[in-house]
Amino acid sequence: MRNLNEIAKFVKSNASMTLNEAGGLAYKLSSKEALAQLAATGCLSQTFYATEVDQLKTVLALASSSDVDDEFLAKLALYSRVKGFMKDMPAVLCAVLASRKSPLLEKVFPVVIDNGKILRNFVMAVRSGVTGRKSFGSVVRRLIRNWFDARTEQQIFNSSIGNNPSMADVIKMVHPQPKTPQREALYGYLIGKPYDESKLPLTVVEYIHLLKKSVFINWNVPDVPFQFLTSLPLSTIQWKIIAQNASWQTTRMNLNTFLRHDVFEDDKIVSKVAARLRNEEEIRRAKAFPYQLMTAFMNASEEVPSDVRLALQDAMEIATDNVPVIDGLVALCVDISGSMSSSVTGYRYGATSKVTCVDVAGLMASCILRQNPNSVVIPFDSDAHKCSLNPRDSVITNARKLAAMCGGGTDCSSAMKYIVENNINPDVVIYLSDNESWIDTDPNRLWNDSTETVAYWDELRKVKPNARLINIDIQPYRSSQSPNRADIANVGGFSDVVFDFVAQFAQGRSPQHWVELIEQINLDDPAK
Repeated sequence: MRNLNEIAKFVKSNASMTLNEAGGLAYKLSSKEALAQLAATGCLSQTFYATEVDQLKTVLALASSSDVDDEFLAKLALYSRVKGFMKDMPAVLCAVLASRKSPLLEKVFPVVIDNGKILRNFVMAVRSGVTGRKSFGSVVRRLIRNWFDARTEQQIFNSSIGNNPSMADVIKMVHPQPKTPQREALYGYLIGKPYDESKLPLTVVEYIHLLKKSVFINWNVPDVPFQFLTSLPLSTIQWKIIAQNASWQTTRMNLNTFLRHDVFEDDKIVSKVAARLRNEEEIRRAKAFPYQLMTAFMNASEEVPSDVRLALQDAMEIATDNVPVIDGLVALCVDISGSMSSSVTGYRYGATSKVTCVDVAGLMASCILRQNPNSVVIPFDSDAHKCSLNPRDSVITNARKLAAMCGGGTDCSSAMKYIVENNINPDVVIYLSDNESWIDTDPNRLWNDSTETVAYWDELRKVKPNARLINIDIQPYRSSQSPNRADIANVGGFSDVVFDFVAQFAQGRSPQHWVELIEQINLDDPAK
């Protein structure tokens, strides 16, 4: 049993130590490390131990730290959007820069705020007041107006999806000046004022006419974003047209919708959809992450045609091509404890993802195993477990085997203990966990100034002095079971960027490489 008073006393006297969200002993990350990790995960949502409100408070507190200046925030906003393809975090970071009236906002805004969704996220963050001020100010208003001026009427219309705020709300807030009759007509339509229909883009006119129809059967489907059409009572023929013209991402996200509207009764469309999903060029263009494909696969109804479901697995294999081959023996320590059963995107009323943290950990381990078939896989909860996976099995098959083992308490050191006691002697150890170890927090060991995980790691390095340890934090917290040092690196997230980091650190790069990548960004040329 843990003596919490003893633990708290020890933590208070050791600046490098802290208690994690589960109440266990952990190492503090620096403000830059923690903020970079939060930005990499892009997860401003409720996790097993922390709510989205807690995480937002953490981000804002870290952004206010003495060692985090406006330049780092601006670079981090760029990195999280351009490299990590995140949506919430870059908008929040830009809102922080706006609240500080930082001139760097003008440099990064056009690159970071690159679509309607990010723009609305930014406006919401500013208007909420969470970053310190609710008003836009003249500079922010000008930047948002420039955003509108840089886009065509069709692009603005296509971006006018969503609420809180809606695109109409944004237009009313900043009053962009229409410089052409076409722009004047579009703004009028969007904000509910009189407009000249003849000046609108043809697709917008077709959509307006479609909305006025009481009967939709056989009416041409306008070439507008999918979201504009989902609530309309379209015919099966019209849904088949939509399915045939859909983008790769729209197809991936709407397989069950197509199923409900009998699209897959047509074998030709089944073949076309499956071919699109497994098309390598389309996958690259969509910048698909493996977990996006896992989400699609797990959410797809069993009634979706088998060829389409198999195409998702084929796409998964293609999406993992950039997973690194690592020199030497790799040990993959996969956390299968109870906390890992939480949704990877957090709990959201009515919209919680079926994909859990253990699904993502299993997926990442399976991807690395595919490229490094001699890897040793060690699942752990309160104890380490033996596990035999076939690296030639599909990534999704192995990921599901690991996820099926989920449950129990969390003892991160159990996997490292297993490695040491069984003389496995790996060159690289990769932890895939939420780092919320607590079972192994023993007051009798506190005075050694280390967690159990690090104690066993140091034992391993007596045999393998050049070994390297990488902690991949699936969910964003401010602590880890091991500190950043020459032989240990902590990294957060589950995107392709993480795989790149793993490869580079395993090859000898600095454990601060994650922060260094951000600091090396050139703000004078943010588009790069």
